[in-house]
Amino acid sequence: MSTTDSAPGRRQLRPTDVKRLNRDWRRRTEGRLGLLVESVTQPFNMGSIIRSAAVFGVERLWLAGNATPPDQRNVAKTALGTERLVPWEHAGTPAKAAAAIREEGMRLVAIELTGDAVPLHEAPLDGDVCLAVGGEDHGCSPALLAAADAVAYIPQIGRVGSLNVAVATAIALAEARRREWSS
Repeated sequence: MSTTDSAPGRRQLRPTDVKRLNRDWRRRTEGRLGLLVESVTQPFNMGSIIRSAAVFGVERLWLAGNATPPDQRNVAKTALGTERLVPWEHAGTPAKAAAAIREEGMRLVAIELTGDAVPLHEAPLDGDVCLAVGGEDHGCSPALLAAADAVAYIPQIGRVGSLNVAVATAIALAEARRREWSS
């Protein structure tokens, strides 16, 4: 589409305009948002998750299991420098990570398909919350699910049973912020 085909006055924002727009949204944001990543091993997925975490203002990233750390060389190819914007720590086991999250005063909501999970749009995402996602092949471990305060799933109507973990993380983080901004 050429510039002449676009709506009158419509143009992409310049970098300073984007910064101003983001600053306005930050002012509307009060809730603290954390993220627990358990056993996500693919650097591309971890880089994408970190980039989404930076975009949605995750204040801390906890790793559990054998999650690939943000400082791994291949993670940076996808994170594009955002790995320096999200403080992180490897908490060890899911139980230790859950304890650290609760010490920060956050509720832990796992994103997983379980029998007792609620749709993401009905999940308890108000206030200070930490979302948890699990590895590429098996999702959240039983230990992580046991440690969670609630479990939510992303409703899907297609013929595929699940989303890529990085995509699911971005959707969940966006929903947490959307809910805060619309209330």
